[in-house]
Amino acid sequence: MPTLSVAMIANNEEKNLRRSLGSAGWADEIVFVDCGSSDGTELTAREFPVKYFARPNSLAVYVNKQFAIDQCTSDWILILDADEEITPALRAEISAFLAAPGGAAAASMPRRNFYFGRWLRYGGKYPDTQLRLFRRGSARFLPLPVHERLEVNGAAAALKEPLLHYPYSDEEDRRRKLAFYTEILTRSYALKGRWRALILLRPFTRFLSAYVLKLGFLDGAVGLRTALMDFTTVLASALRYLRGGRSGQA
Repeated sequence: MPTLSVAMIANNEEKNLRRSLGSAGWADEIVFVDCGSSDGTELTAREFPVKYFARPNSLAVYVNKQFAIDQCTSDWILILDADEEITPALRAEISAFLAAPGGAAAASMPRRNFYFGRWLRYGGKYPDTQLRLFRRGSARFLPLPVHERLEVNGAAAALKEPLLHYPYSDEEDRRRKLAFYTEILTRSYALKGRWRALILLRPFTRFLSAYVLKLGFLDGAVGLRTALMDFTTVLASALRYLRGGRSGQA
């Protein structure tokens, strides 16, 4: 049977780690990279049999994710975020795929996103396909400032069972992560040199797309609340960019 490494990076994810690392305990190896945490992330991670590394946090998220990948030694690698969970059904499907990949070098899977206690089916939040599983040496992260993406050398299969995603554990966690995403988006706008008019339109087009075109309204009050939260984050990034805000963190 081919071996599997799970690669994870985390910044102040103490509240999520037992769920995520516990769901990955069946893997042959877990590579864990602590990115400048100031809470109990390290102590919690060390409760599990992880290969532990510590590095500074970075707005260029792909840098530390690629570092985690480079430390893996198994035949296959699964990237798991600290706020995600592998279900028993997904574990079984991954195991079956590894036993007979059928020539594929990688595999994607859908992801269920839980906001304010509910799984959102609309608004672009599902199936939210994620390419996370690949043969070691067959994929690397592209140097993108936002929404890091793997480039795979070979064919990719599609798994059916979903990965579970819990973006925010509480209100404090939500504020912290949204501030980080605002910084990343501002940096992206600066790197791309967006036109001012396009920047001002982006929060509104984002809301229209998610809530109306992608049927986010069908998720009821939680769908509206999530669409407004995304609108606020994009608007804050746009205004920060227009005021000349830049991030010097790399």
